[in-house]
Amino acid sequence: MLEDKISYHIIHSALNDFLGSLVSEVIIAGGGPSGLVAASFLAEKKIKVVLLEKKFSLGGGIWGGGMMFPRIVLEKETKYILDKFRIKFIVEEDLFIIDAIETAAKLTAGAIDRGVKIFNGITVEDVVIRKESLAGVVVNWTAVTQGGFHIDPIALSSKVVLDATGHPAEISSIVAKKVGSLKTPSGKIAGEGSMWVEPAETAVVKNAKEIFPGLYVAGMAANAVFGSPRMGPIFGGMFFSGEKSAELIIEKLREKQE
Repeated sequence: MLEDKISYHIIHSALNDFLGSLVSEVIIAGGGPSGLVAASFLAEKKIKVVLLEKKFSLGGGIWGGGMMFPRIVLEKETKYILDKFRIKFIVEEDLFIIDAIETAAKLTAGAIDRGVKIFNGITVEDVVIRKESLAGVVVNWTAVTQGGFHIDPIALSSKVVLDATGHPAEISSIVAKKVGSLKTPSGKIAGEGSMWVEPAETAVVKNAKEIFPGLYVAGMAANAVFGSPRMGPIFGGMFFSGEKSAELIIEKLREKQE
């Protein structure tokens, strides 16, 4: 029956993709703007990247724009990244205004076109630590975690993990509970501050760094870890944070090879 063939090819193709992603160079948790930008920059360097998104849709907080008005704002320094992903913009008062839906779609397509392997509907619920360094993540279907079902997860291994989970900083919080101390002023997750656009835009780039051996943070997860403010629907810093984290990870992987 045709139904049998359809079922077979869905399962066979998806399972092969998943089996081929059990071991990678970089795992990115979170498919928002910083995670997608980081993934694209890494994949361009022929690095094997697996991106995990707990929801079905990629793009993080972009889709809703500002209070469900589907527009987001960037500063003009981001033009080369907009050009890279072919995102259209208009200029108003030295700011770029871009369509939220187009941005989420093109960042996602750009990552896929560059070879990033994306899995949605998957939640990171734990981590793998070896020799005092992060060596992978423990995952389950989001539906399993939301349903409260008692089903054991599985592990995916990598050389580096990037926490781009946004405001909750989920992976960093898990690691902090496991090891007790991170490379932050307090040694802990500071928690995100209130909205203050200018310092938040700067901080989200500055805070993109390694906070535990093998664990990097980017985007709002980075600001949540270091206690910096949130910035709302302006996304230039998010893009730059993803780019910077990719550069740091590339350097880290080169060091591991030497």
